[in-house]
Amino acid sequence: MNPKPYDTLAAVDLGSNSFRLEVARVSGDQLYPLDSLKETVRLAGGLGDDKQLDEAAQERALACLHRFGERLRGLSPEAVRCIGTSTLRIARNADAFIARAETALGHPIEVVAGREEARLIYLGVAHSLAASPDKRLVVDIGGGSTELIIGHGLKPHERESLHMGCVNFSQRFFAAGVIDKTALKAAEVAARLEVERIAREFSKASWQQAIGSSGTARALREILEQNGWSASGITADGLAQLRTQFIKAGHVDALQLAGLRNDRRPVIAGGFAIMAGVFAELGIEQMAVAETAMREGILYDLLGRFHEQDMREATVDEFMRRYHIDVQQAARVKRVAQKLLAACGGGDENDERFLGWAARLHEIGLSVSHGGYHRHAGYILENADMPGFSRTDQARLALLARAQRGALTKLPAFASGAVPDSDRLLVWLLRQAVILCRSRADPRLPDVEVEASGKRLRLSLPEGWLERRPLTQRALEEEIGHWQAIGMKYTFG
Repeated sequence: MNPKPYDTLAAVDLGSNSFRLEVARVSGDQLYPLDSLKETVRLAGGLGDDKQLDEAAQERALACLHRFGERLRGLSPEAVRCIGTSTLRIARNADAFIARAETALGHPIEVVAGREEARLIYLGVAHSLAASPDKRLVVDIGGGSTELIIGHGLKPHERESLHMGCVNFSQRFFAAGVIDKTALKAAEVAARLEVERIAREFSKASWQQAIGSSGTARALREILEQNGWSASGITADGLAQLRTQFIKAGHVDALQLAGLRNDRRPVIAGGFAIMAGVFAELGIEQMAVAETAMREGILYDLLGRFHEQDMREATVDEFMRRYHIDVQQAARVKRVAQKLLAACGGGDENDERFLGWAARLHEIGLSVSHGGYHRHAGYILENADMPGFSRTDQARLALLARAQRGALTKLPAFASGAVPDSDRLLVWLLRQAVILCRSRADPRLPDVEVEASGKRLRLSLPEGWLERRPLTQRALEEEIGHWQAIGMKYTFG
């Protein structure tokens, strides 16, 4: 299955400080910017101690997304990818907000895990840099999290995400805008303690060049260069001089610094403290600053999906190797599941992809234990680090894996009737494919008919096929009860 190519792609980055929209023209394997929009939303600023996003922050975000939605009109849904990051990972009311946000934007929003965010950041940064034999450390200080990545060329090797950002640190240590020596020291120590946990993997011996990305790094570079504290980029000496100026000013409103924009002023102290902590803990002396970040990474990742370089496919291949999955059995189940999907009229390309991935990974839980392997499979797929997949994607794969066998009523989503019709159909198709391939040999199904409408499911097999397979027939008979228990009528013959 080859995805349709598009001549225009768009990425929306729902950061914890700023929302960004990037539109680019596709030319071969290259992207050329067409339009770029940025709005300072400070979504993390609306996150209370109870981890609930307040209404004011939600309204700021929705107004921004409504404007972004106008720019995205006319673009194919497959050519647009919208990513939520740190704040949407931890907000307890994120699901309710995302439903409103998707309506305002006109496109679905995916929330990615921290390490996936780090991968996308590195991809965006790496595409803007000249080829080099050096290993690079990329540091991205966002509004709610900080990502650190070590990579070579276009490939990241180490990825981590730390829960500290310029918005939450500014609120925590400089809430009233006061910047004194005690607060600065406390913030820098807190940052160093976070970095200390990963310092061994990210030590100076592991890389040759440090690169900063996103707003905090660019803001610090502008301040240091324009005030003559750095000839190029961010330096340890420049940060020391800036620290002196912070303490001298005593308050963010009193800062008189060339290069400090008003929209950056409320979060500059928190961003500085994190950067200073990273520099100190990892022994960084000088850091260049990239002009690209996660939004460009989203675009290049999306481009790869249309050029048969889909990171999700590479991840599935890697998981099959890592967990010693029976490749031949996975291929059989995939062929049969997709044959059944085609027989019932087929789904969209996305459904076909997910059914294929679920079939290839359905036995991943056998690496843990044969007993209840479907439950182990669901846990692995929901919680593992899976580059290319959003948390929403992983939850969907996990549902298919858990539901591949056994009582559907044991799964909360099925028991409550919360499973979308498309996912329910994919579950049914995967279950039948697993049963039909139970002998771990080609089931040889030249003719098969499938009816799937509303709450009725029917599987019609070739005449005489079941008579030679009494074990399969018994399993299909048990299926009738499982589907009846959730209000579905299933017949076969």
